[in-house]
Amino acid sequence: MSIGISIITISILGYFSNFLNNKYLNYKIIRILYFLGAFIHESSHAIMCIFTGAKIEKIHIFSSQPKVVHRQSKIPIIGQMLISFAPIAGGFLFIFLINKFILGNIITINSASKWKEIFKTSFNLISQINLFSWQGIVFILLLLNSGAMMGPSFQDIKNTWFALLILLFIKWNFINSLGIIIICLVLANILIQVPIIIILKIFKR
Repeated sequence: MSIGISIITISILGYFSNFLNNKYLNYKIIRILYFLGAFIHESSHAIMCIFTGAKIEKIHIFSSQPKVVHRQSKIPIIGQMLISFAPIAGGFLFIFLINKFILGNIITINSASKWKEIFKTSFNLISQINLFSWQGIVFILLLLNSGAMMGPSFQDIKNTWFALLILLFIKWNFINSLGIIIICLVLANILIQVPIIIILKIFKR
């Protein structure tokens, strides 16, 4: 799987996850967590702006459309690409650190080597969550906004469409493994969202 395909897959799953939250799970707790996800997302952009020499002009987090407004990076093409896709790595790093140092490794995050193993790995992630522990509840709440946290926005894709086309033909084993892990996390989120939505629909009848 190429880097570009990983990014596109994460983007599609992220959009779908956000759609489910906005349409069916639009509750106060989810909205609060959305802003946590947005904070991690936009902070990742901002940090990479600093590393690539792109001057930050505005940061909007607690708004209907969170964003970081910045000038051109001092590193041509690659700089903008790193800024646009920074939330993928930043969001994953946040979840990884919370899982390791606060939740006591409540889940073991393993990568899948093949596309056909992605669903299996996602279900394996879910099966490790103990719903009768505070750690399990916290992890699920974090996961529910992983799409907003890690998924590139439409503007991110638009800013780097040319670089993304090139990345469709580039493979890198380490990035590939990381990409599959992130895909599994966002997919696990969706697999949690769907039954919650179904249960809520049944009880509302």
